[in-house]
Formats: sequence, C-alpha cells, structure tokens
Amino acid sequence: MLTQAEKGQAFRGLHEREDAFIIPNPWDAGTARLLTRLGFEALATTSAGYAFSVGKRDHTIDRPEMMAHVSAIVSATELPVSADLENGFGDSAEVVAQTIRLAAAAGLAGASIEDMSQPGRSIYDREHAAERIRAAAEVARALPFAFTLTARAENYIAGRSDLQDTIKRLQAYQMAGADVLYAPGLTSKDDIAAVVSSVDRPVNVLMGLPGVRLSLAELSAMGVRRVSVGSGLARAALGAFLRAAREMGEHGTFAFADEAVSSLNALFLA
Repeated sequence: MLTQAEKGQAFRGLHEREDAFIIPNPWDAGTARLLTRLGFEALATTSAGYAFSVGKRDHTIDRPEMMAHVSAIVSATELPVSADLENGFGDSAEVVAQTIRLAAAAGLAGASIEDMSQPGRSIYDREHAAERIRAAAEVARALPFAFTLTARAENYIAGRSDLQDTIKRLQAYQMAGADVLYAPGLTSKDDIAAVVSSVDRPVNVLMGLPGVRLSLAELSAMGVRRVSVGSGLARAALGAFLRAAREMGEHGTFAFADEAVSSLNALFLA
C-alpha cells in the first residue's frame, strides 16, 4: 500500500502529464474497489451519488457523515482519492479551512470546494469565494504532503450560463492558490477551450451529462487534463435498477437479468 504522501505525489503527477486522465466517481466502498480493479489511476467521490445511496438529497449530508464516507472510500482502494466536499460545509473561510484539515486527516490526496452556498444555491461574491479558496490553499500548503486543491465555479450548475464571469472566477481561484480549476456544466467545445486557454492550471471537465458526446481524446487535444463524471455512474446504475424494477412491476418479466453482472465475487477477486 502507498503512503498518503506517495498517493498525494502520484495524484499531483497525473495532472502534469500532457494527456488527460479520467477520474471516475464511486459512491461507496464496493464501487471504489470495482473501479480500482478496472485499472483507473485515481478516484473522486461524488456528494450526489453518495447522498442518493443513503436515501437523501444532494447537499444534505453533514460534514461528520461525509468525512466518514470519504474515509471509507480511501480505505477501500489503493488509489489516490480526491473528495467532493461541496462548499466546504459552511460559508466562512475558517470553516472551509477546517474542512480541508479534516480531509487530510481522512487520508485524501485532494478535494474540491464549490463557490455556491447551500441551501439556496446562491453563488458567492467573487472576492469572498476567492478568500475561501485562499484559506483552503493555505491549509493544503502547510500539509507534509502534496494535497491537490480543486476550486469549482458553479455558475452553470446554478443556472447562470455566464462564461466570462466563470472564467474570471477561475482566474481568481488560481491566484488564490487552487491547483486545479473546474467549472461543471460546460458542454460545448468552444466554452471548454475558452476556459482552458484562460487559466494556467490543469482544468477538470465534467462528462457523463445527457447528450454530451465529447471523448477523452477530444478533451485531451483541447488541453483538458482531468475528466470526471460526478454522479454519472451512480445515475447510470440507478437507471438500470429502475428499468429492471419497472419491467418486473409492469410486465412481470425478468429479462433484465440477461445484462446483469454474473458474479461480483469474480470482479472483486480479479
């Protein structure tokens, strides 16, 4: 098993390559183990995927429960893990800083912080948002290992399709000390390319959105360095579950079994 310092360095190194890598998002220890067996190089948690798995809405998991969850993911895999820590579980820079300390203590190699308050889904003032990232970065830099801090601009998730403000926010978060920049919800090549060309940090792009068909090769050629899928895998699994359940309930048939995994034991032991 790698040490946390070795995982942190390996994770940082993935962002320094010329080609993009996929960081898939498990929602529990079992899916983390499966993704590890499938040969991915790092994992990221999904706040929405985890919330769905325990029967809750996204952004309703409190910090202690989330820290227990990310610790379980870390314990289930040999890979570096970066956590979706939502808005840091509070509006103030001090709360965000403490969240990063707890994230490091949980064994993580990195984490992301949003610039949107919960509840309410309101975007923070840009200056305050940058102050929150600055506080997180100061904690990350003081750690005895490389901790990769991702700053997220949530405009498009909050229904504010303002590319120029999104870019200005990412630039402010870069100046505040973020290692990776991320604006979930971008779907067009032009918008993604504009973000990549406007900053000097690795850019994460969210895929797995309905109707978006950009490939890893295309994104890599555009200068993207990391591709995540957020709750995409969890939603895909739930989609299969609901189709199977509806088939049984509405038709009384069980054809879904033809596409089901035959033996999870074989996958875990491979």
